[in-house]
Amino acid sequence: MNELDAAGITGDGLRAAYLACRRLNAHHGRTFFLATRLLPARARPAAHALYGFARMADELVDNPAPGSDPAVELDRVASLVDVVFDGGEPGDPVLVALSDTVHRYGIERELFDAFLTSMRMDLKPVEYETFAELGEYMYGSAAVIGLQMLPVFGTVGPQADAVPGAIALGEAFQLTNFLRDVGEDLDRGRLYLPLAELAAFGVSRSLVERRRPDPRIRAALAYFVARTRAVYRRAEAGIPLLRPESRPCVRTALTLYEGILDEIVALDYDILTRRAVVPKRRRLVVALPPLATVWARETVRGGRRLRS
Repeated sequence: MNELDAAGITGDGLRAAYLACRRLNAHHGRTFFLATRLLPARARPAAHALYGFARMADELVDNPAPGSDPAVELDRVASLVDVVFDGGEPGDPVLVALSDTVHRYGIERELFDAFLTSMRMDLKPVEYETFAELGEYMYGSAAVIGLQMLPVFGTVGPQADAVPGAIALGEAFQLTNFLRDVGEDLDRGRLYLPLAELAAFGVSRSLVERRRPDPRIRAALAYFVARTRAVYRRAEAGIPLLRPESRPCVRTALTLYEGILDEIVALDYDILTRRAVVPKRRRLVVALPPLATVWARETVRGGRRLRS
């Protein structure tokens, strides 16, 4: 069944807005997009809308259009978020879909404000002394993503019980991004690996910026990988608190994203000049069995509706 029909999304303009978000997700978020295929059809458009908003803001900062001012563009987006929560018409297709999603699922305004705050923190050269200092950025850039998705996933008990797992899921994915993209981030003047943690292994920012193999860097990266795996375990503990039909999506996304850590280890932590990527074959091996189950279930339901 068409995702938009399953979600009860009508009107040409609104449907076009959701399709624009879906295209953004399919193009930029390969792993997340694959995992969203495991959600019930009615929930997928909301996942695309939330991803589309995050990607749009992120692109304004990381890949600004020539001649544009990222700070001004983020202010523009913030003003559109004001319109969304004031019940107005934001105009931009991504914000149109976002508006529909936040009102359908009752997603809190504060989560989007916190996200934009973290995006602004990336506008200047970035470094953090400790994980505690990194925490504010991580809340806005990662934890709130898990919290935005939580109403879409649904829970089997009080939503508050599932909050720690949702936060851990966002943080695990973000910490993985920091490790996968460390070279690209250096190109943008950013280093998200806390300096005090690096210093414990005899590693300075200048040593990392040389981008040469070094046993001290390797040891530090091994520590960060192990620390990130512990966050994945906390996220995994929260999966049983989600609605059963959402668990395959989250479990698959978690498995695929943690697979990036496996690839980092396989590269012997030599990631300063290259990017660790989960091979397509492995993504399919992980995702195809649950995808087959979802497709079979939706085919049966679609057949029942047709007969009715």
